[in-house]
Amino acid sequence: MSEAAHFADRLAAAVEEKGAPLCVGLDPDPALMPEGLGVAEFCRGIVDAVAGAAVAVKPQSAFFEAQGAAGWAALVEVCDYARGAGLLVVVDAKRGDVPSTARAYVAALAPLADAVTVNPYLGHDSLEPFLVREGLGVFAVVKTSNPGSADLQDLPLEDGRPLWQHVAGLVDRWGADLVGESGLSSVGAVVGATHPDVLEDVRSLLPRAVLLLPGVGAQGGRPEDLAPAFAAGPASALVSASRSVIYADPGSRWQEAAAAEAERLAGELRAVAVPG
Repeated sequence: MSEAAHFADRLAAAVEEKGAPLCVGLDPDPALMPEGLGVAEFCRGIVDAVAGAAVAVKPQSAFFEAQGAAGWAALVEVCDYARGAGLLVVVDAKRGDVPSTARAYVAALAPLADAVTVNPYLGHDSLEPFLVREGLGVFAVVKTSNPGSADLQDLPLEDGRPLWQHVAGLVDRWGADLVGESGLSSVGAVVGATHPDVLEDVRSLLPRAVLLLPGVGAQGGRPEDLAPAFAAGPASALVSASRSVIYADPGSRWQEAAAAEAERLAGELRAVAVPG
C-alpha cells in the first residue's frame, strides 16, 4: 500500500492483520534506558521486540529533541526503521502554530510519519497544512491523559458543555471530508485512556474519528475500560502504552520483557476491540 494511501485505511488493514490496535510509545529517557545503549539502538530494539504484536509506534519527539542534533538524527533513523518493520509511525509532537510555521512543521514531520499529533488551540488555519497533506493522519488534542487537563479542557462553556466537547465538534467537522474506504477519517483525536468515563460522549461527538488513547499502563489506564471507544470498529481507536512496555525490565532482558508486555496488552485489546 502506498504511503499516500488514506491513513485510516492503512490502520484498518494493519489492525485486521494483527487483530489488536496496539501502539507502543517510544519515550527514550537515558535515565531509564538499559545502561550502555544509545537512543537509536534502544528504540530499534523496542521496534524489533513489539513488531509482532503492535500495529504502530509513537515516538515522542521531545525525548529525541532533548538530545540535540544527534537526537533528531535518531528520530529520523527510528521512524525509518519502524516503517521498514511494517509498523505505522505516529510522531507525537503536538505541533500547532500560525499557517506559515505550520507548513514548516509539516515539511519537517510528514516525511517521517504516517500520522502526527497536533494542538488545535490556534484554530483551523493552524492545522490546515497538516489536513491537506496527502496520506497524513492527524490526531488533534481533545481530552488529554494528564490530571492538569481539567484546568482548561473541562472549563464550562455558556451552554454548560466542557470546552473539550466544543473542540471535539471542531475536529469532527475538520475531518468530515477526509473519510476513507474504512469509514474512518484521517483526522482523529487524542483522548486519554485515563478518562474512560467520557469515552461514550467522545464517540458520539466523533463518530468517524480514530481515537488515539494514551495513558495505558504507567498512567493507570486499563484496556478493559476502553470498549466505548471501539463502537465504530476495531480500528476506530489506537491504544498507546509507553513506559510500561519499553521499561518493563531495565536489565539484560529488556527486549524479552517489552515483547511479553506488548503481547499481553495486545491480547487484552483484542478482547475489547473485537468482542465475542
